[in-house]
Amino acid sequence: MPLLYINGRVAGPHKATKNPNLGSRTVLTDSHWEYVSLWLRREQKPNALLYWQQAHTFAQAAEGMPVSSAPLLLYYSFMNATKALLSAKSIPFDEHHGIRSHNMRGASSKIALSNEGVRILQRGIAPALSQYLNETESSTTHSMEALLFNLPCIHRTFCLTYKNQKDLFIPLTDCRLEFDPVTSTTYFCGKISKDFVGPESLRRLPPSLLVDLELNDGRSIRSTATAILTRPEAKTAVERASVAALLRELRPDLNYIFGAQTLWYVKAIVPGPARLKRSPLTCTLLAMHRLSEICRYRPVELASFLNGQKNWLLTEFIRMSPRQFLDEISAELTGQQFMLPNVRPST
Repeated sequence: MPLLYINGRVAGPHKATKNPNLGSRTVLTDSHWEYVSLWLRREQKPNALLYWQQAHTFAQAAEGMPVSSAPLLLYYSFMNATKALLSAKSIPFDEHHGIRSHNMRGASSKIALSNEGVRILQRGIAPALSQYLNETESSTTHSMEALLFNLPCIHRTFCLTYKNQKDLFIPLTDCRLEFDPVTSTTYFCGKISKDFVGPESLRRLPPSLLVDLELNDGRSIRSTATAILTRPEAKTAVERASVAALLRELRPDLNYIFGAQTLWYVKAIVPGPARLKRSPLTCTLLAMHRLSEICRYRPVELASFLNGQKNWLLTEFIRMSPRQFLDEISAELTGQQFMLPNVRPST
């Protein structure tokens, strides 16, 4: 099938969930903070800029901090970056966290990620972010284990920590949009990584994706949803809006990891902790909030976590989530995609 083009470029999945600037060139920068600050100034968003600058200050202060102290500063960085997003998009929100701890221990006194919980309130920053991203998760209480399980940037670490856990995120290659001239539709397609090829991976695809029987190679998948177009190029605003709606429908089941290259993953159906219908942005904000509270009020328990069997998982979350969260929130703010400069993707 012919590829779909936008502005002369091959179209594919986009990092921005809500309002992707389709067809725009990728931003090459080693400072998301600076680029977004300049973008907010150009867009005349003074309140959002103030929140963004505060987020940057907290992030800078967290650099070099030990993992036992960093969560407090990182949470306030994440929270203010979220406020910048909501303010820039003119989304009203109550000026409080919108999250609180949730006791999942019952009669047990055991300190574990599986019974360390959070609750999302009806109003506040966290629920406003969830509503903005159109999340469909019905539960408002989650364990730390479930939140960390739903983050692609630390998923390999999670599965190495919980050795019997099957992968929730299946890596993809050759992600793109194709155009079918017979039906005048556009759809997403990609290939499951060779390391994950097999009937089990195909059986665990979410309902939004299916095996591409026409290619019949055991790797190719495509979206069940399509966008109606009349040609293999989205030129008009209406055509691009149709493509954006298709991508927005798929994004709950397509997540990525930021790096020298953008790595895309299918969020599969798998037994284990809850498969949450939440964005990694929300999961990261919730998890870091809980860690920041433990850091402030229960440092002995945090030390127990960091000295226990899950210490590598928590350390990776504290070290890896800031750059991933920054890339995701920057994409949502600007509608653009970011990559590190001077790195040429492999072909």
